[in-house]
Amino acid sequence: MDQSTIEEGKTMAIISYITLIGTLIAFIMNNGKQNEFAKFHIGQALRAWLAGIVIGIIAGILIGITGIGLLGYLRYAGMVLAIMGLLNAINGKVEKIPLVGDIG
Repeated sequence: MDQSTIEEGKTMAIISYITLIGTLIAFIMNNGKQNEFAKFHIGQALRAWLAGIVIGIIAGILIGITGIGLLGYLRYAGMVLAIMGLLNAINGKVEKIPLVGDIG
């Protein structure tokens, strides 16, 4: 991927990591342009946010069953993954986020 493609798609890539709505907005913005850098980060952001939702639901169930309140910190997993992806997008890197980057 060349530097001009990265620079063109950087704004959309960054927007994609700002909540799930930002991912949707970036997807719509990139629909006509088909920038590969933005497309990669939109996919990574979607994986991060969906993983966060699933992990949050599982953490809530586990807290209800076990009563272990520390499991509540798992609810921040999606946000942590999104921040890691955001830093990659800001720095112009095409690196998959841990745990969920290869899914799909």
